[in-house]
Amino acid sequence: MIAATVATAISLIAPRPPTLIAAGDIAACSSAADEATAALVARMPGTVAVLGDAVYERGTSEEFRDCYSWARFRERTRAALGNHEYGTGDAATALAYFELPAKGYYSYTLGSWHVVVLNSNCEPAGGCGVGSSQQRWLAAELERSGATCTLAYMHHPRFSSGLHGSDSTIAPLWRTLSRGGVDVVLAGHDHHYERFALFGGIRSFIVGTGGRSHYPVVRRLSRPRSVVVNFRTYGVLKLGLSVGRYDWRFVPVSGAGFVDAGSAGCR
Repeated sequence: MIAATVATAISLIAPRPPTLIAAGDIAACSSAADEATAALVARMPGTVAVLGDAVYERGTSEEFRDCYSWARFRERTRAALGNHEYGTGDAATALAYFELPAKGYYSYTLGSWHVVVLNSNCEPAGGCGVGSSQQRWLAAELERSGATCTLAYMHHPRFSSGLHGSDSTIAPLWRTLSRGGVDVVLAGHDHHYERFALFGGIRSFIVGTGGRSHYPVVRRLSRPRSVVVNFRTYGVLKLGLSVGRYDWRFVPVSGAGFVDAGSAGCR
């Protein structure tokens, strides 16, 4: 009885693992679905990972002011830059809005996890190839990290069954992530949800379901294997980042039934 009471007390005071709430391709003045995803995020404590294309069409200051429905989460947002942020030419508005470094790539710590944010807009980032400043920074960042678990995100997906498809220009970054022991990689750009089986040690997700619109899935990739895909449901990916492991759950907007959930240990 005493042991059970002690166990209950410990469970009550044990901190919950940090939560990361992720989606990209979010807001537009002409869309209402982003308001529904914003309602989801408002009920979820945790860090918000914007996977690029926060507001359409060009990421201007007026669009951020008038149309960006996730503005209320700005203080807890860690954003990646999408191609639409560069609709202004140099993404200066988004860089200032989210207080990002000039090249758009950086890292932070979330609980016991090391989180790396990349800029998959290769030219303004100074390149994505082997020997580029971003690739060298990434390799050094992963080498110096003592974290057991690492998550990375960017806008463009290395692999995708969607309209835009797989992006080979970021292959050197992907190889660096794989060799560096990264566990999870998130992306947007294609406006659907997709989860892939482990490939190169990495479990990858596309979460382009923030509310802007849906794109059709025009191909199903067999290698790396596409496990789950949905292009009809808006929502966010909720990740619990525990010590040595993680769990994921796609949370749909109100009235939608699609869910994808699971858990795994870090490598």
